[in-house]
Amino acid sequence: MRRPGDGATFRRGVGGHHRHQLKQLSGRVKGLFGRLSIAVVVLVICTISLLSKMKSNNQSISRSKIDLETLWETAPSGGWRPSSAPRSDWPPPPSESNGYLRVRCNGGLNQQRSAICNAVLAARIMNATLVLPELDANSFWRDDSGFQGIYDVEYFIKSLRYDVRIVESIPEIRKNGKTKKIKGYQLRPPRDAPISWYTTVALEKMKVHGAIYLTPFSHRLAEEIDNAEYQRLRCRVNYHALRFKPHIMKLSNSIVSKLRSQGHFMAIHLRFEMDMLAFAGCLDIFTPEEQKILKKYRKENFAEKKLVYSERRAIGKCPLTPEGAMRVNPDPAPTFRSMFPRLENHSTVDSADELVENSRGLLGSAVDYMVCLLSDIFMPTYDGPSNFANNLLGHRLYYGFRTTLRPDRKALAPIFIARENGRTAGFEEAVKRVMLNTNFGGPHKRVTPESFYTNSWPECFCQTSPLNPADKCPPENVLEILDNQLEDEATSDSESFIPLNLTSSIAE
Repeated sequence: MRRPGDGATFRRGVGGHHRHQLKQLSGRVKGLFGRLSIAVVVLVICTISLLSKMKSNNQSISRSKIDLETLWETAPSGGWRPSSAPRSDWPPPPSESNGYLRVRCNGGLNQQRSAICNAVLAARIMNATLVLPELDANSFWRDDSGFQGIYDVEYFIKSLRYDVRIVESIPEIRKNGKTKKIKGYQLRPPRDAPISWYTTVALEKMKVHGAIYLTPFSHRLAEEIDNAEYQRLRCRVNYHALRFKPHIMKLSNSIVSKLRSQGHFMAIHLRFEMDMLAFAGCLDIFTPEEQKILKKYRKENFAEKKLVYSERRAIGKCPLTPEGAMRVNPDPAPTFRSMFPRLENHSTVDSADELVENSRGLLGSAVDYMVCLLSDIFMPTYDGPSNFANNLLGHRLYYGFRTTLRPDRKALAPIFIARENGRTAGFEEAVKRVMLNTNFGGPHKRVTPESFYTNSWPECFCQTSPLNPADKCPPENVLEILDNQLEDEATSDSESFIPLNLTSSIAE
């Protein structure tokens, strides 16, 4: 079963006629938003009257008082700070590996990002040399940028040198006077495979063939692992080693600077795409013809399940519509622009050729990601499932508990349904009561089905004055110790490993 997430895979394997129908439907969906169907819409806000007036009596969950200024601050940390450095014995990779690991990361940019983290961990588990992960040039993006076109390869390899050995390609070998390439034995890992699969099935094939090729490689390693050091390795990959190429970072910072020159800004992810709508079963807002297309797509791509829109929406399984997300008047006459005059998207924030050139495919998704990461507030209208929103929620949590708003769709649904049925009395107060229980991006317990990539607390966080010794932060001078160690690395392979403190380079 395909998992929607990045809005990047819905056209794969679709026939010509059906693809045309989906394109037409896409246009109609876009009509609901005007120009706002781009993956990321940046909203520059003067005031947020609803949230600025909210108060909460629960200090551990949300702010004790929300006013215009505190709204833009980071969420309360409770004394925690991000730290993915090893805290126990973590030896560098042995001089001899068991073979080469190749993976093909399918899906959109953010699904691929999680897969890269899993690939590094799998290589560590098997004592394998990781070949630079392949990024799927899928039919939706039609983007063959690859890992080298999106991420800083040199930085990626250098950042993980104490964790795994990484090469850009499998080297050729000479045997009997002939040059020969090692061919990776192709395997299809089980979904959410346990560590034991990698230490048995995968490792055995690697030792026999010298290399294995895991494809597809999306959600192929269990997220919940009872090993905090393994989880911290995932965070080192996700939040440190995976740095976008300089031109992507430069363009992203340019956009952020222009937005911030006008004041605080909020990034909103309007997750309202066809694959998600088909998956969620939220079809009744469309015409019968459009519903037919979505139902056909669902039948071809997802497990059969009876879905009733009214029931799905009532329990919060449907995304907030533009009306629900923005609390706009249901009358279609008012436009977003008239109600929110400081609204920006790709085409309005900067009309430069560079932005137009880099706002498509994986590059565009990378720019969107960085702008949302650096925004003062981030709000997804639908975070289940959405790799883009979920990864950003996790990164912003790690990036100093930056404020996020995750509307409780289950609690909001009956309020909006009542309003649509003419019961408007008390609407504002009802919405405020729901929003009072919002977690603004502070530390909170991870509860299934919340992903580790959405919430890596507490494994990837520490405290300077902990109640539990296991939560104690690494020493402050660890970088200085590491620098001294690096000077001696060339002359000794037996140096003891000093944990790497990675917290100083967040979002470089």
